[in-house]
Amino acid sequence: MTIFPPDPNLAALRLELARARADKGWTYDQLAERSGLARRTLIELEQGRSSGTLRAWHALAHALDVPIGEFLGTLCEGHPPPVAPPS
Repeated sequence: MTIFPPDPNLAALRLELARARADKGWTYDQLAERSGLARRTLIELEQGRSSGTLRAWHALAHALDVPIGEFLGTLCEGHPPPVAPPS
């Protein structure tokens, strides 16, 4: 029997991006300049029209000065994250 993982909470990740950008007081243009991503890409990510690439989320985490694990950890919002097996 195959057990599938829960779906990632992309809505929570989009909200985290919007919150982090708002906390800095940055416009899309300012975040685009700092992350190297296109303004259009940022809008598509925040509005849910794109799930983005790992490279894009990595660039955003660095630009926003948020640890990548904390940033992407929002994908598990609403369900428990995986637990490492005992060693």
